[in-house]
Formats: sequence, C-alpha cells, structure tokens
Amino acid sequence: MLLELKNIQKTFKKQSILEDINLLVHKEELIHIIGSNGSGKSTIFKIICDIMEPDIGEVIINEQTQIGALIENPSFIEDTNVKRNLRFLGSIKKQYNESLVKQLMQRFELDYDSRVKLGKYSVGMRQKVGIIQAIMENQNLILLDEPTRGLDKKSLIELKQVISELIAEKKTVVIASHDNLSELKFDTRYMLEEGRLQLN
Repeated sequence: MLLELKNIQKTFKKQSILEDINLLVHKEELIHIIGSNGSGKSTIFKIICDIMEPDIGEVIINEQTQIGALIENPSFIEDTNVKRNLRFLGSIKKQYNESLVKQLMQRFELDYDSRVKLGKYSVGMRQKVGIIQAIMENQNLILLDEPTRGLDKKSLIELKQVISELIAEKKTVVIASHDNLSELKFDTRYMLEEGRLQLN
C-alpha cells in the first residue's frame, strides 16, 4: 500500500465538496478518477499532498512513498526561466537529475536553455513543465490533475507514452480528469460525483 484515504470529508462555504471519500492505492497501479470540473478532484490531490486539510478523515501514506504531483494550474517562479525553476524545485530534496530533465524537455519540445520567463509561457507549455516536475525526481506515486489541459496532439501522444513507461518502471500513477482517456489501460476507474467516489 502506498496511500490510503479514509472517510475524507471537505466543505467549502457550507457546501459539501467531498463526502466520505475512501481510496486505497497500491504499487504499480494506473488509476483514473473521472469527474466534471469542480467535482473535487483537485481537492483530493491537495489533501493527499498536505496542501489542504480535510474536515474529517485520515490520510495514510507509506513511509516509502515519494509523491510527485501536477495539481490544477502549476505555479512557478514567474520572472525566471524554466531551467532555474526546475533546478530550484529539484534542489529542495536534492534529487535533481539534469540529464533526465533535459530528456523530458526534449520529448515535450521545450527548450531547456531558453531565457524566456515562465510568466510568458502558454497554458500548454506550463502544463508540460508541470508534468516534468512531477516525475523528474524518480517519484513512485505520481498524481496528475487534468494532465491533458492545453496539450496539442503530439504532446498528448508523448504524455501517454510517458505514463506507460512509468507503469513499466513499476511506479503508480493516479490521473484525475474530466475526459475518459480511453487509450490508457487503467487498472481501476472511479467516478467522482456529488462529492462521492465510486467504482466506475
């Protein structure tokens, strides 16, 4: 077991967003949480990453679990370039693998040495940088929130290839999205609707 959510509840402004959410995530799984915009998918990921606290419930994370996450609109240091952004993020845990980052940048058609500030990047370009930072430190549990947002057709194909490679490397990937991503072979699919998570 990498992660377990037990009876998670969350309310915003007296409106229930999550109700009694239970989720068990094991090694080497590809999991899909499908739900409409505003259904609470990002809230689940924020609670897992300790960005937000649940009102009720418990998050249990295995001590060997290393989480990489792309959540909603990825935030960066806007007034500097991609290289400095990724180096800074990698320095936090001292696990920056420059050769891997360069390889991923090339695959997603981004210029590692570009001097353009992140604040000038398009939605799709920022999304690709967000995906890279979520996987660049060899994390074994990858959370991807609406990963296809803003991606062109070529980048979508590359994303799906990267996800397949992560699973082949015995990592676990949890994707939350509003589309069904039918090309991917998920081990488990869930539907998040009216604050409740159910097998789909």
